[in-house]
Amino acid sequence: MPLSLMHLKVLLPFEIFLEKSSVARIVADTRAGSYGLLPQRLDCTAALTPGILMYETEADGQVFLAVDEGVLVKAGAEVLVSVRRAVGGTDLQHLHELVAQQFLDVDEHERDARFTMARLESGFLRRFAALGHE
Repeated sequence: MPLSLMHLKVLLPFEIFLEKSSVARIVADTRAGSYGLLPQRLDCTAALTPGILMYETEADGQVFLAVDEGVLVKAGAEVLVSVRRAVGGTDLQHLHELVAQQFLDVDEHERDARFTMARLESGFLRRFAALGHE
């Protein structure tokens, strides 16, 4: 692989979603905004938010992926992206809608489930503490 290009690997919890060589640039959404990577950039890490990840190769042009929250690590020419979910497509508007509908809605349901579990746990602990005082 030429030194002036990157190797991108997108990892899901149970599989490799994408592996691409000869990547000229990558743009991903982070908590601080869009984050661009070029081959000469120093090694780095970034926490990803649900959004669109774009990579560009000479053969494919710009390619867009809808990705869930995760982490991006650049070490030399290797770029690893580890996310819970990813979907590829050619229609950027469709991918934006997909992120809004599926990824962000699931996060809201997970927050609700965590809140409910916390209430159940605190109720259990209060009752358990009350038993100790009887």
